[in-house]
Amino acid sequence: MNKLPTQEDTAAWMIQVWVSFAIALVATGVGIVNLPVTNWVKGYMGMGVLFTVGSTFSLSKTVRDRHEAEKLTSKVEEARVERILAEHNPLK
Repeated sequence: MNKLPTQEDTAAWMIQVWVSFAIALVATGVGIVNLPVTNWVKGYMGMGVLFTVGSTFSLSKTVRDRHEAEKLTSKVEEARVERILAEHNPLK
């Protein structure tokens, strides 16, 4: 069976993604800390940011898992069609 090539991200891309994520999180945190509101409001906003980040990770994993499952189902269907076509030879 032919093994399909896997998609590999470069180290530079991974560094860029994680650095931009860290900068966004730190910048948001600094912005919340410097708001002229009570600590209760700052805490609420901080929890909201953390919940949003966690939900984003969960959503992206779910979307990726669904995409990979559809690719697997597609490969199975393709193999089934190829087998049927190979068995059906009108010249026999």
